[in-house]
Amino acid sequence: MTLTKNLILDHEEINHKIKRIAYQIYENNVNETEVVLAGIDSNGYILAKKLKMVLSKISPIKPVLCKVVIDKKNPRNDIKTSLKVEDYENKSIVLIDDVLNSGTTLVYGVKHFLEVPLKQFKTAVLVNRNHKKYPVKADFKGISLSTSLNEHIDVILVDKEFKAYLK
Repeated sequence: MTLTKNLILDHEEINHKIKRIAYQIYENNVNETEVVLAGIDSNGYILAKKLKMVLSKISPIKPVLCKVVIDKKNPRNDIKTSLKVEDYENKSIVLIDDVLNSGTTLVYGVKHFLEVPLKQFKTAVLVNRNHKKYPVKADFKGISLSTSLNEHIDVILVDKEFKAYLK
């Protein structure tokens, strides 16, 4: 049996979704001077970098990038961040990933950040699948899809050709 790839978002659509999410982040942090964009390695971090660029253009808020490294096969392993705890303590944080699938990666990322006091905590994903193993939600999402458990979302964020496929 061959798997078919159905394009669900092209480059222009992904850029539009990123811009819309950036505006939502701005609206939710309008009284903040700084917001931490914590991108889950690797596609979540690429999205965080793109959101930082847009947020810098549309708002006076200073976006601070943070790379979050989670072992997706063993998410209970230690989570590493590019910022020290003091750098995000009592700040507004947005945890970013490309796809919210089962919720495992996001829920362990949330757990990591909630071990310190925060001003506000939100999540953002490019693609939100509507079946999860954990009660975690995306506050900001590019697109929501009802998919079967057998289907897979493949997000490609390299070079200048972003694409998202349903397989």
